[in-house]
Amino acid sequence: MSDPAKVRRHAERIRELVASLVRSQIKDPRLGMITITDARITADLRDATVFYTVLGDATAQASTAAALESAKGMLRSTVGKALGLRHSPTLTFVLDDVQDQVKHIDDLLAAARNADAEVQRLAATSSYAGDAQPYRVEDEDEDSPTGDDEPRGGDRR
Repeated sequence: MSDPAKVRRHAERIRELVASLVRSQIKDPRLGMITITDARITADLRDATVFYTVLGDATAQASTAAALESAKGMLRSTVGKALGLRHSPTLTFVLDDVQDQVKHIDDLLAAARNADAEVQRLAATSSYAGDAQPYRVEDEDEDSPTGDDEPRGGDRR
């Protein structure tokens, strides 16, 4: 098993290499506005997963995925040579849908804010269902049922 710090360094290096190679060496017209967001590599340094985002709609995402798939061999050999490992890691490209997740969370937060505002509006105009003081309170002015003359809890001789 490899050192976790070494694995992190290799993953960061893979991310940097793939980003620079996509920018400078891949001349595929299907490649859209792509950003390499992250790379993760297994502990045995055999498999690397590269996460990317694409600016555009679903067709731009699909064409970029096809361009990355066709350039995978060239990217793998260049990454393997640059890392100097015994085995070049296999590259898997995964579309990072962070923007969709962010939009979904923003929509959920907006719905929660609207529900809270509705609850506040209803609470401002509502009143209690029962008495304002639901607990029984004895008046201090009333005489006690045993009378004030008798001591409480003591002997009666």
